[in-house]
Amino acid sequence: MKPLAKLITTAFALVLIVSLAVHGAPAKAATVTLRYANWNLGTEEENNVQRQLVAAYVKAHPDVAVEFVDMSGDGGWDEKLTNYAAKGQLPDVFMANNVPLYVKNGWTADLTAMVQNEADWKDVPAVLSDAVTYSGKVMGLPAAQFVLGYYVNKDLFEAANLDAPEYGVSVDDFFKATTALTNVQKAVLGLDEMEFILGWFPSTQDSKLKWFSYDGTHMNYNSAAFKAAVAKTVEVKGDTWQGLSDEQKKAFKSQGPWEIFLNQEGAVRWDGGWALPDYAKKATFNWDFIGIPGGNQAMVTDIIVVSKTASNAEAAYDFAKWMTFSKEGYAAEAEIAKAASGVPTRMPVSVTAETIDLYMSFVGDRPGLRKALEGLDSSLVESLAKIVPGYINARWEGKPGIDIGDNKDVNIGFMFGNSASGMFKYEDYAAKLDTFANKILDDARAELPK
Repeated sequence: MKPLAKLITTAFALVLIVSLAVHGAPAKAATVTLRYANWNLGTEEENNVQRQLVAAYVKAHPDVAVEFVDMSGDGGWDEKLTNYAAKGQLPDVFMANNVPLYVKNGWTADLTAMVQNEADWKDVPAVLSDAVTYSGKVMGLPAAQFVLGYYVNKDLFEAANLDAPEYGVSVDDFFKATTALTNVQKAVLGLDEMEFILGWFPSTQDSKLKWFSYDGTHMNYNSAAFKAAVAKTVEVKGDTWQGLSDEQKKAFKSQGPWEIFLNQEGAVRWDGGWALPDYAKKATFNWDFIGIPGGNQAMVTDIIVVSKTASNAEAAYDFAKWMTFSKEGYAAEAEIAKAASGVPTRMPVSVTAETIDLYMSFVGDRPGLRKALEGLDSSLVESLAKIVPGYINARWEGKPGIDIGDNKDVNIGFMFGNSASGMFKYEDYAAKLDTFANKILDDARAELPK
């Protein structure tokens, strides 16, 4: 039997087992109740893919019941978790918005011993398993991964008599192609937005740098590579939505940069794998994924953790595994998507030729996308806010003591958001931003338990 067929057969077998359990014998009463919190469950009426995936697990494990924890109301995700923790009522399994905070607070179970003999864990790309490892301990499970990068409308380039960039295109050739295609009078832009360049461009100038100049320990805001990224955003601004005047925007039917790709008014679109169900359904043109120029991609990951206070640690882990890196769980999700004539909401976390084939069977022949999925270990993890202590303040919220005109005591996010605006010269502040950010990272790292 071919591996792909075997995966799908496994999912059908699961359905058969559930059917026999429901119709062939009295249902076994649940002896374990797991409390589960996630922001992707939608409503009971919607009964989305994630709810159906939970239901499939419960049917296959009749001794387990899963109770959804109410995370509605005022306050952010972490604030609500903090309130539950204060009452001794943390969910047994929950989606992680800030793993370093949970590790620091002692909320998360050490899963190292549980994953070490799992065959499916061995197929999780190192870039993902490393993201949930702290001081050598696995403190969470990657629940999803989405390749992040540029998607290309090949038809627009062909209509302009230009070669469409492909996965692996050089940085210079990428910008030559996209800027050559821009024709504002005809409502066509070569690029969608410029801000994402700050994230990926430094890595193409300095191989030690990852997303947004992070090198695994520090940010490199004062590096030549990051300064070059700022300069590039200024250079290509006219080829992006941000470079259009209000008068020029009237030529476009799109109301914003998020619409120009599907409206065929933008040649490339920076987006994540979560957009693929929409592209597969709505795109009326030939498209592919080209990732980051130079032959790479960024990656967004969702993370699920098991509470240190889970009433049944083994059951909680087994359920969390199903919802994250289990190939069996992913095959079941693919069957749910197939039944709805859709596309799985996530890409496989346990990545093999077979799971790649399974995912690609939903989106068609996209050579660039396949290459990206086959080379995930070089990815730039964009989800640093979820995994790096102090990153949120080092990237967005921290205030380094800078006034820009009438804008007093601006945060570091303001500096990057306006670096191409002409309000100031970035290089005048680069050293201060660098020093400020890296002290935040050092201090936050020191607070983690060893």
